[in-house]
Amino acid sequence: MSRPDLRVKLGGLVLKNPVLTASGCSGYGAELAGLCDLGKLGGLCTKGLSREPRAGNPPPRIRETTAGMLNSIGLENIGMEAFLSEKVPALRGLETAVITNLFGTTVDEYATLCEMAEDCERIDAVELNVSCPNVEEGGVEFGLDPVMAAKVTAAARRATKKTLLVKLSPNAGDAIVSVARAVADAGADAVSVMNTISGMDIDVARRRPWLARTTGGLSGPAIKPIALRMVHLIHSEVAVPIVGIGGIRSWEDAAAFLLAGASAVQVGSACFSNPRAPEQVLDGLIDWLAGENARSAAQMVGALRTGPEAW
Repeated sequence: MSRPDLRVKLGGLVLKNPVLTASGCSGYGAELAGLCDLGKLGGLCTKGLSREPRAGNPPPRIRETTAGMLNSIGLENIGMEAFLSEKVPALRGLETAVITNLFGTTVDEYATLCEMAEDCERIDAVELNVSCPNVEEGGVEFGLDPVMAAKVTAAARRATKKTLLVKLSPNAGDAIVSVARAVADAGADAVSVMNTISGMDIDVARRRPWLARTTGGLSGPAIKPIALRMVHLIHSEVAVPIVGIGGIRSWEDAAAFLLAGASAVQVGSACFSNPRAPEQVLDGLIDWLAGENARSAAQMVGALRTGPEAW
């Protein structure tokens, strides 16, 4: 049988395959270049970028946990202007899509960042991190309220013609479906599901939190079942492509996300222990699709068997 068609369409962007790196786990893109063949992947997603540079949170800000990792980096980054002038040149020869993850604390900040991205030809898409506090609305996460999430998305849509993804917050619980529907109606081309889950860990001997800011975001294999459920819920209710995120470290994990309804996946924290994880996931996914006699990766999206007949 011929090689399956791996292409994935997200809005106007066509990825050559469904495997990407996740924001925050591969720096600004080039950091993994000597350790992983990024050109094989469908795309890479940069760490979160803000309008101005951010120093992030004080250490300690990373804690390995059972089947996962807590981080309280605090969205440290060099700022959008420095990214465009200092980091983008290193990405120009890379034969894969570049997605910039953007965040702000006001609707106008998101719009400004999207305008800056619009002028950069090397940026193929933008991904909005809405798990951030809206300082104009009392510090509530944009991603917890469908109305606020839609406002951010609509402003971003007006500011850029590039493919627009919105990365949803699991802290919305089952309301994540309403948020997904709201951002899709506001102009999002796809949703990324999901961001980290709020958590904490305690150093019992010292009776202190392991993280300086007490809590952080939990990622890794521990959150995969939650992420799969949220992908499945959204796929069942909202007609928008989904990029699945959460604990993906093997082709089996990636295949599970496709079956649940994701059109593509992002490999994140696995890169810290195995920088080649994204390309290994892709290789295994190709073999799986061939073994299933699938004509394309798209054929397996949402192909989960449920109900009595599945048993």
